[in-house]
Amino acid sequence: MNRVCLVGRLTAKPELRYTNSNLPVTRFSLAVNRTFSNNNGQREADFINIVVWRKQAENVCNFLDKGSLVSIEGRIQTGSYDGQDGQKRYTFEVVADSVQFLESRGQSQARMASTNNGPTPYDYQDNTNNVSVNDDPFADFGDSVSIDDNFLD
Repeated sequence: MNRVCLVGRLTAKPELRYTNSNLPVTRFSLAVNRTFSNNNGQREADFINIVVWRKQAENVCNFLDKGSLVSIEGRIQTGSYDGQDGQKRYTFEVVADSVQFLESRGQSQARMASTNNGPTPYDYQDNTNNVSVNDDPFADFGDSVSIDDNFLD
């Protein structure tokens, strides 16, 4: 079975490209923290190449930026080619079946503001449709919800 699940941050803003048959595709690198520290007590990361196709590639390019936190599910794909020096080169990438955005717009904006990268696309969005916390239809509910195990049968 060839399945991969990763959580990490984009190392750069992804760019949307199109194949000769007009299929959207994007490639980016994902920084994934290792679960242990090195001898100096510092956490290291692996930088893994990711490929995303079709509508999901468009969504990634429209809504994610450098530093965005995502979860990737997909498969490993390897390949090889002959370099200009005649040496055989090997490639390794994850072809994403699913990309989950793990940050809200607010968290993304706060992160971008703290890194001084300037305004985000959300800064220019019309915010007139925001729902107030006071408009929460479940705010006064107060009771727990019980679901019988036989409910799903």
